[in-house]
Formats: sequence, C-alpha cells, structure tokens
Amino acid sequence: MQASDRFNINSQLEHLQAKYVGTGHADLNRFEWAMNIQRDSYASYIGHYPILAYFAVAENESIGRERYNFMQSCTLLLDLKLGESIHGCIIRLGMDFDLYTGNALMNMYAKFRSLGRNGSQRKDTCKLFDGMPDRIYHSELVNKFSRQILDIGKNVCVNQASHISPQINGNNKIFDWSYMENHNNYMGEEDRRNSKMDDVRKVFEMMPRRDLVSWNTVIAGNAQNGMYEEALMMIREMGNANLKPDSFTLSSVLPIFAEYVDVDKGKEIHGYVIRQGFHGDVFIGSGLIDMYAKCARVEDSLRVFSILPQRDDISWNSIIAGCVQNNRFGEGLSFFRQMVKAKVKPRQVSFSSILPACAHLTTLNLGKQLHGYIIRCRFDDNVFIASSLVDMYAKCGNVKVARWIFDKMELPDMVSWTAIIMGYALHGHANDAISLFEKMEMGGIRPNYVAFMAVLTACSHAGLIDKAWGYFNSMTQNFGIAPGLEHYAAMADLLGRAGKLDEAYKLISSMDRPAGSVWSALLAACRVHKNVDMAEKVAEKIFEDDPENVGAYVLLSNTYAAARRWEEVSKLRVLMRDKGLKKNTACSWIEVKNRMHAFVSGDKSHPNYDKISEALKVLVDKMEREGYVPDTSQVFHDVEEEQKKYLLYGHSERLAIAFGLISTPPGTIIRVTKNIRVCVDCHTATKFISKIVEREIVVRDNNRFHHFKDGKCSCGDYW
Repeated sequence: MQASDRFNINSQLEHLQAKYVGTGHADLNRFEWAMNIQRDSYASYIGHYPILAYFAVAENESIGRERYNFMQSCTLLLDLKLGESIHGCIIRLGMDFDLYTGNALMNMYAKFRSLGRNGSQRKDTCKLFDGMPDRIYHSELVNKFSRQILDIGKNVCVNQASHISPQINGNNKIFDWSYMENHNNYMGEEDRRNSKMDDVRKVFEMMPRRDLVSWNTVIAGNAQNGMYEEALMMIREMGNANLKPDSFTLSSVLPIFAEYVDVDKGKEIHGYVIRQGFHGDVFIGSGLIDMYAKCARVEDSLRVFSILPQRDDISWNSIIAGCVQNNRFGEGLSFFRQMVKAKVKPRQVSFSSILPACAHLTTLNLGKQLHGYIIRCRFDDNVFIASSLVDMYAKCGNVKVARWIFDKMELPDMVSWTAIIMGYALHGHANDAISLFEKMEMGGIRPNYVAFMAVLTACSHAGLIDKAWGYFNSMTQNFGIAPGLEHYAAMADLLGRAGKLDEAYKLISSMDRPAGSVWSALLAACRVHKNVDMAEKVAEKIFEDDPENVGAYVLLSNTYAAARRWEEVSKLRVLMRDKGLKKNTACSWIEVKNRMHAFVSGDKSHPNYDKISEALKVLVDKMEREGYVPDTSQVFHDVEEEQKKYLLYGHSERLAIAFGLISTPPGTIIRVTKNIRVCVDCHTATKFISKIVEREIVVRDNNRFHHFKDGKCSCGDYW
C-alpha cells in the first residue's frame, strides 16, 4: 500500500471517528443512523476492517433493520470485498444470529452472485449485464420489491439490469436467436453459479430463526441465478416449515415456469393465487401476464390484465411485451398508447418492448416519434434501447440512421453488433456487414450464433460463395459453434442463387434432420432456375415431414408454370383445394401521413383507386417509351398474353408505389413493404419508375431490401 493510500484511509477513519463518536452522534435516531450509514458507505469505499468497527456504535441503538440498509449500500457500490468485510465484522461482533442481519447478508450475496464477479469493476459489470441472457422482462417483477436498488441513478451500472430488451419473433428473429445463444453460454456456467450460491445457503442454514423474508430471499436468489430446481425445492422445504408462500414468493417462481414454458404448473400457481385471495395483487398479476405470454397463451395474459383492479407500469409493460413477443404487434402498439393515455410514464423497458413492433410493421414515423420521446427522457444512452433503435431503423429502411445510432454507442454489446450487421446484410451492403463483423472480432468480441447468421446472410445477398464457406467452416473449427438451421438455410440460399443446386442439395442432405425451411430455400432457387427435376425431388423431401406445407406447394406450382407445364400446375392446385390449403395473398403496404394503406393484387377497394389507376397508366406509357417490356413469364396462369400484362400491372407493390407518388410531395422517399418476394417484372418496372419520377423507392420484401434510384437497384439485380 502506498503512503498516499494509507494517509487517505487514516483521514477518512479520523473523519468518521469525530463524526460518529467524538461528537456524540451515538444518540442519533434510527432514521439519522440509516441515512449516515448509507451516505458514508458511498464516500468510504476503502473496504478495510477498521472502518467497520464504528458500525458497532449503531448496535447500541437497537437498529437491526438499519443493518439491511448498510448491506444494501455494498450492493449499490458493487463491491463484494466490502460486503465480505462487513460479514466478518458482523461475526466478530456477535450479530450473525440476528434475523434481520441474516436476511440482509443473504440478499447481498444473492445479488452479487447474479452479477457473477466483484462488483467494484463497474465497466466489466456493465459488459456482463449486456451479455446476460436475462434480457427478459420477468426480472422487473423480482426487482420491483427492491426498487431503491435499481432506481438510484443513471450512473450506477446495475440500474441497467432492469431496463432490458425482450426478444422478438417474426422478422425480428435477430433478437430471439441472440437470447438463445447467450442463454446456452450462460447455462454453461451453471456449476460456477451453484458454487457461488453456497455461501447464501450457508448463511441461511446457520440462522437459528428464519422468517418468510429469509425463505423468500433464498428462493428469489436461486431463481434470479437460473437455479430453478433449487428454487422450487426451497418452496417445498418452506411448506414443510409450516410457512405459506406469499405474493413475493409467487412472483419469484412464476418466471421459472415461463422459462420452462410449463403452462400447467403456471396454472397451478394461478389457482393457488385465486384460492389465497392474491389475484388482486398487481405484482402477481404482472407475473401471470408474463408467464402466460411466454407460454404463447396471450389470450390468458389479456384476461389476467383485464381483471387487474390496479395497473402499474410493470403490468402495462408486461402486456405490451407479451403481445410483441407473440407477434401481435398491433395490439402491443395499442396497449402502449393506452398506457400513455392512462398517464403511466413509459420506462426504459417500455421502449425496448415496443420498438420491435415498429420494426416489424415498418411504421417509421411512429418509430421516429418514439425516438424523440426517448431522447427527451434521456434514455438514448441505454444500450438495450439503442440496440432496439438500430434494429428498428434498419428494418424500416433507413440503415444510415441505424449506423449513426450505432456509432454513438459507447459500449455496443453483441445484440448491437448483430443488429447493425444484419441491417447492412438485409440492405445488400455486404462489404459493410463483413467489415463490421471483422471489426467486432478485432475488438475482442467473439461472434456468436446470431452474428454468423448475419454475416452469412450478407454473403448470400452478394453472392460471396468463398467468403461464406470460410465463415461457415470457421464456426466449428475456430469458435466451437455448431451450425444451425439458419446457417444451413443461408448457405443453401447462396448456392441456389448461384445456380449450384446440386451442391446445395448435398449440403442440406448432410444435416442430421433437415427442416422444411432449409429445403424451401433450395426449392425457391429451383423455381428461379426452372429446374423442375430438382424441384420435384426437393418438394418430396418437404412433404415427407410436412405434407401440408403451403409454401412448398406454391413454389412447386410456380416452377411448373415457369416451365409452361400447365397440366402439373392444374393438378397441384386441385390437390391444394382438396386439402383445404390456401396460399398467402400477396399484399403490400405503405405509410402515408401516419396512416397505413394496404393493397392486394388487383385491389380496387381503395378510395383513391381511380387516381392510382390513372397514375399507373401514365407511368406505363412513359416506361414503354424508355424501353420497358413486360415479362409475362412471371404470371403463373395459363391465360392470354394481354391478360398476363393486365395482371402484372395490378401487382400490389405497383399499386402501393403509385399511391405513394400521388400522395406525397415530389422528392419524398417512397417506402413500401411486401409480404412475399418481389417478382422479376415488378423489380424491373420499379427501376424504370425511380428514373422517371426522380425519386428513391425502397421496397422491403420477405427476403431483403431493394433501394431503387436513377433506374438502378441496390441489389445489382442479384436477389
């Protein structure tokens, strides 16, 4: 220890001695002692035994409960060594048999074990939270009971633990896959966490008397550390001790059944809640909403929410997150608006929950409004919200703003990196995606399951076969990551686009159990290259596992139609009708003046259809003068040539583009979303339109983004 350190320590000791002893402060009342202890635990973080001796003065005032506040201060300081020092002092002073002290010690150890390291390393702790799989909303419920720990200010890293980003399905799978990968890594440390919870259990077993708080502390600690079996075992032991679970106990265990997706056990808890009269408890209600949502029982979540006598921010955020996680994005947005109208202030987790809904629905204007709200609330420095904003802007077609937000992040986590890499991949900027992937590696961040999926997608959209094989092989060889369905699908898609159908077939066949989604990527390539024989072979593989796969029937039918084998087309359509199968209707939508307008092929129901039709006629005349020739091979119906042209002109994306042109000022970017792949003829037509009207047109289909400008597309006609 350096002389300056010794001088600093001695000075602080003298200061405390004069303050608490020499000036008669032993007569302080309980509240004053609690406040002084809390304040000086921040100021005196040296963590040496001598300073703790002054804590004994408080014992003369019989303020056992205030010891809990002192232990809390160690947690707030993220200093495990200080907490251990206090524990040693408590033992020497003979206070270790006190009920409140034991509860406080267990609470402190449980929270430090959830951090998994010495909390004094604040930056490392922030990084740890960024990588934790507990980016799920139920931790809000447990931490609700100790809100003072989580809401102490923006400068305390542990505060970020409660502002976490839920994982989204659908087009936002990027977040789901990240959670799965982090969860697998996290569970690999289970043995380490078990050993670290031993000291919590030791304190518990040494306590001569245990109350409900003692049991709840251990149960919650186990649950928060992923030790679910231990938590459930403790509940059984608590029952043997003639103690009944209270609302805190139930709120701690409900997330366990959400993690296990065990709705039957969750229902048993729900029944117990009703029998014990806890159904009006807002915390338990929020836990039930979360549990049912994670078990894909959204209707039950909605039912629980509707009967809550009171709704706080936790219950509102639970139902919003539940809807978004189950792809009910419109309802999630509706509940968010209702929450704001109910004068419940959105928290950081509220925005992490709702931004993915904007990304999926491509409601860019609403996303911008939420971004403004986030900035006004000063939430924009939260890594989880920033990651959601990166994803939202990228999926709404504005990858430049997404990159700007990413570059402002001080410590981007794995989800942030993956969001921006996938954003560039979907927009066809393969070189930018690969550059960021390599920059992430050079920064010491090991790519995970999702990061490889993103970079393989970038290679697929740019036709970078050699690069893709390099990344695919390095997953197992250099990083020990087994390729999953998404990686095989990306490789199959890449090889299929390049016309290497046999190579793609061989790759898929090497899988243990190829899924229909992987075979479908190859089947789509067969349609593009009009390879009927391979298409039939691939379709047979799909129908073996999923005989009612509508997408496979449609792709095979279109392959026959492209080869002008109309008899097989007719047979397939009859077979689909007999099976009761219907293909998804092609639909495109565009947001104009904060309203969403949807169109289907040949749709005449829009109030402005006459103006839209007239605008399309003018555009077709100009396009034909520029050299446009309709590609009628894209019409998979055995009809006359003129009828085929008419059908092409009524495709949904053209209707949406025409409506956007007549409804927005000149120069405005047109953003259209389509639920299926853009056809070749519409792709060609949109290039002509962008040149004629001198506007940028962004079309997002179910595969990628196309940026049309000056008669060219960002995909380079490779999609």
